[in-house]
Amino acid sequence: MSAPTASHPDAAPSPTPPPTSPDAGPPIPAASTTVAREATAPSVASRSADWRLRFAVLSVIWGFSFLLIKVGTEAFAPFQVALGRVLFGALALVAVLLVRRERLPRGLRTWGHLTVAALLLNTAPFSLFAYAELTIPSTLAGICNATSPLWGMALSMVALSEDRPTRRRFAGLGLGFLGVLTVLGAWQGFVGIDAGGTALALLAALCYPIGWIYVRRTLAGAPGSPVALTGAQLIVSTVQLAAVSALFTSTPTSFPLWPTLSVIALGALGTGMALQMQYGLVTEVGPTTAQMVTYFIPVIATAAGVLVLGEQLHWNTPVGAAVVLAGAALTQSRPGARKTA
Repeated sequence: MSAPTASHPDAAPSPTPPPTSPDAGPPIPAASTTVAREATAPSVASRSADWRLRFAVLSVIWGFSFLLIKVGTEAFAPFQVALGRVLFGALALVAVLLVRRERLPRGLRTWGHLTVAALLLNTAPFSLFAYAELTIPSTLAGICNATSPLWGMALSMVALSEDRPTRRRFAGLGLGFLGVLTVLGAWQGFVGIDAGGTALALLAALCYPIGWIYVRRTLAGAPGSPVALTGAQLIVSTVQLAAVSALFTSTPTSFPLWPTLSVIALGALGTGMALQMQYGLVTEVGPTTAQMVTYFIPVIATAAGVLVLGEQLHWNTPVGAAVVLAGAALTQSRPGARKTA
């Protein structure tokens, strides 16, 4: 799911918060996006080939995040997995800032808002997903993550004044949650599904749109590049999770190879490099196209869980996931423009 972005000032306001990625950060200032496009616009042919490749890589990275969480929790406590994720993500983005010679944002007000954003977009959902995957398969966690646009649609109609209920949006919400019930096998009494773990994963997905609405209201005009703001956000989340881990977990006695590499990859690639790639895609092809990565994440997550971890897949899981994505897409779509004579 894509990082939250601010729309161009001349464009029509987005009807809902855009789908949120597993590693969301503050919105991208519209002005900087426009300037970057004008300054670095490549040729049409090279751009077409390049962005599609990066789009595919980004889909794979974020789709595999749920597999990496699962492997990480085999050796580390959930809070520790979340801590490693934000720590290595922060290190990756700080390295980018050092190369670019950019500074972290200044001002107590900005850092105060980033502290809340870090809690809602990183600390809470990363921890909840890690705890959820102690009892549910990574495939189900990836599908639960795909409900973020549905939660966002429901919340935005209440919290954002420019969003208005429409038949299309209500239909998308209803279809999406019907898909969730299909995934969970509601007609057979949710047999074989851990209710607690599933609730934690859905709660994690709910955190993203809440966080996006918060940053849209408080950080949309904050000075600094998206990388600087997100790097600062991850630093704050690292401090939060370090404190929580110190209080509620014990220091690991060993660092097995694959779980350790999984946590490092989850942070450096999934939270560091992937966000950098996402910002580049938004700049190059626009937020609408870049946000389409949202709909590939559960597909990749399901394939990874089945093929790599050997997780079982019943017919209702892919069917329900397709219905969830269709509902999410419907809530994000707009009616066609009226024809004029």
